[in-house]
Amino acid sequence: MNKVILIGRLTRDPESRMSQSNMEIARFSLACSSDFVSRNGERDTEFINCVAFGRLASTINRYCKKGSQISASGRIRNSSYDAQDGSKRYTTDVVIDQMEFLGSSQGANRPTNTADNSISYSPSEDLANNIETTDISEDPYNIGDEYNLSDDDLPFSY
Repeated sequence: MNKVILIGRLTRDPESRMSQSNMEIARFSLACSSDFVSRNGERDTEFINCVAFGRLASTINRYCKKGSQISASGRIRNSSYDAQDGSKRYTTDVVIDQMEFLGSSQGANRPTNTADNSISYSPSEDLANNIETTDISEDPYNIGDEYNLSDDDLPFSY
């Protein structure tokens, strides 16, 4: 199985292109921090080349910019091409087939992508500010008194 899930920030604005068959292409790089922490407390960062096609590429080209944080999933694709000097060059890209916007939005409507590559829009911040909220200062479930267990009360131990 060839499956990749990434969370990161775009290192530059997406590069928009059109294929020979008139399909939109988005090329970008994601900076993804590693779970590994070095002895001096620093996290490694990987810079991962990504590419998207079609409607998803159009969404990325339109709404993403340098610094945008996204979650993206796709597959690894290795390819090669002949450079101008005649040498063979090899590339590794993640072909993105699904993505979500993370973090706060600075615009009004921003799209999210679903599994079938359809695009839906989240409500604007203005609309979100007009939604009624419920006061939860009182326990809405009315469960009763809190009961604390000690380790001795448990029938098993770690």
